[in-house]
Parts: sequence; C-alpha cells; structure tokens
Amino acid sequence: MWKEFKAFALKGNVLDLAIAVVIGAAFGKIVTSLVADIIMPIVGLLTGGIDLKKRALNVMVMDNKLSIPYGLFLQSVVDFFIISFSIFMVIKLANKFQRKEAVKVEVVETPAPSEDIVLLTEIRDLLKQQERGL
Repeated sequence: MWKEFKAFALKGNVLDLAIAVVIGAAFGKIVTSLVADIIMPIVGLLTGGIDLKKRALNVMVMDNKLSIPYGLFLQSVVDFFIISFSIFMVIKLANKFQRKEAVKVEVVETPAPSEDIVLLTEIRDLLKQQERGL
C-alpha cells in the first residue's frame, strides 16, 4: 500500500496540482490585499468616503437587533471578480506562450526522400518530357 501511495503522490500531475494550490493561495492573498488595501479605499474615496466593509443592514426583529453585513459580501464579490480576471489574464498569457512554442515545434525539416522516390520522380519527369516532345 505504501508503494502505491508513493507512486500516486509522486506522479507529475499530483505534484503539479499541489504546487498550483500553493501558488493559487498565495496569489489569492495578494489579490485580496490589492482589493482591500488599494482598490476599495479608492472606490470609497470616489463614492464620498463610503467604506463597504462597514456597511450593514440593521433590522429589528421582535425586540432583537439583527445586523446583516452586506458590505462584506460586496467586498467578497469585488475580490472574486478581480481574482477571476487576474487568473484569466495569466492563463491567456500562458496560452500565448504555448502557441508560440507549438509553432516552433511544427517547423521541422522534412526528411530527404528515399532513393526509390527519387528514382520514381526522375522517371515521371522523363515521361512528361517525352509526352511534350511527341
């Protein structure tokens, strides 16, 4: 069982996935900080000092005060769209590089024709010359 687990865990796909998860988590933190620390303060400034994180809907339900922090939800929605767009741009850039590499791979010299093909081509050319001469 240990050998099977080791073979599974050391497969390229599993390692690639683990690396992608770690990088994705770090990337998510960077984008979250970008949104929370840079973009949202600018949005707040443009909207007259509104801080979305502090926005909440206060409702009285049977003498109990209920607070629904919809601002945090809006903050998460903005985070999602920025992270999604960032990932889209990274994937688009990666695909662009892969296409260039694929084009380079496709440009391969064709091997020289075999002796049989060369001989048959010469015979064909001679026959065409004879037909024109008749």
